[in-house]
Amino acid sequence: MMEIKNLIHYSLHFIAPAIIGYLFFKSNWKRAYLIFLASMAVDLDHLIADPIFDPDRCSINFHPLHTYIAMGFYVIGLFFNKTRILAIALLFHMLTDLIDCYL
Repeated sequence: MMEIKNLIHYSLHFIAPAIIGYLFFKSNWKRAYLIFLASMAVDLDHLIADPIFDPDRCSINFHPLHTYIAMGFYVIGLFFNKTRILAIALLFHMLTDLIDCYL
């Protein structure tokens, strides 16, 4: 089961963003994909957890940048052209991590 969970998780982090970028940001899909990849920097908040990595821990509302308050700021970012792709990327990252909570 862990292999399937990892396959789903990492596919959503690396493959799905390329598809999203291509489908919704055709003229700048490479830029969108790089922004999606850069959004994974949000996982740096895992470094302050003890233990740093726990495969059975739900990241949502545990790590500071994965809280509902942080997600509220990501939603606000949707309303500004300069932050829209990053906001979508961060919210997609949160969705990916939420799916992990149920697998």
